[in-house]
This record gives sequence, structure tokens and C-alpha cells, in this order.
Amino acid sequence: MKRTSQQEGALMELFVNSLKDINWAEKQLVKALKKMAKAASSGDVSKAFEDHMTQTEGQIERLAQVFELLGKKPTSKKCEAMEGLLKEADELIEETEEGTEVRDVALIAAAQKVEHYEIATYGTLKTLAGTLGLAEAQKLLQETLEEEKQADFLLTEIAEDYVNEEASKE
Repeated sequence: MKRTSQQEGALMELFVNSLKDINWAEKQLVKALKKMAKAASSGDVSKAFEDHMTQTEGQIERLAQVFELLGKKPTSKKCEAMEGLLKEADELIEETEEGTEVRDVALIAAAQKVEHYEIATYGTLKTLAGTLGLAEAQKLLQETLEEEKQADFLLTEIAEDYVNEEASKE
């Protein structure tokens, strides 16, 4: 079925609004990752958050490139989903004892919820870019999607390798 220009316009509007949403989310995540890195007990968990913070800054730059490809300024709109996920992360920090592996388990769980949200969002954006014939944008979004999947994998590895086991001994 061939799309009408009105349908394509609506799809492009959805795409741009979703870009604004994830742009806000990524900017808030940079701040949250800094806080999470400081709250972590394990050096490995802290380093994973710091590394992902640096990676997230690159993802924000990549989003700016996508906006540029569309001839738009990189703007943001509040992402209610990310706000909720980061609020939950803050609550977990408050509810767990400083210096414990249990806190690290909670931080990893919170971070993975964020990663799964980002994986879903970037997967959708990549697909929409392809549907809209935006090959370069699709490539940039795919790159970020792969980084998010890798970050999630790394967090799982850290949790499974030792953090969860150590927390069970506390």
C-alpha cells in the first residue's frame, strides 16, 4: 500500500518528536550516570557507568547529526518514561546501604531498565528512519542501538560474574 504525503508527514512528525524525546532522555541520563557511578560500591560497576556516560555524550552528538540531516536544530522534549526510570534509580540509591553490593545490584537493575527502554526506542527510530528513506539517519541510529545493546550485555556480565553472588553473602 502506497502512503499518502499526509501519512508520510505524520510519520515524519512522529519520528522527529521521538528524536526530541530521546534527546532529552540522553541528556538527563548523562547526569544520572555520574550520580550512579559515585553511588556504586564496586569499581567495576562505577567504571561501567562512567564509560557509558562518555558513550552517551557521543550518542547525543549522533542525535544532533540526525537532526541536522533533517534540517532541524537538535531540540528536546521531556521524556516521561526516562524521568520515571531515573526517579526509580534515585529511590534505589536512597533505599540501599552505601558501600554494599546490594546497592550495586539495585543500580545495575535500574541501569538495565534504562538500557531496555533505550534499545526499544532506538530500534523503533532506526526502523522509522528506514521507512522514511533516511539511510544515513538509519545508520547513525543503528550505531547507537548497538552501543545500547552492548552496555546492557556488559551490565549483565558484571552482575552475573560476581556482584549478585557477593550481594547474596551480605
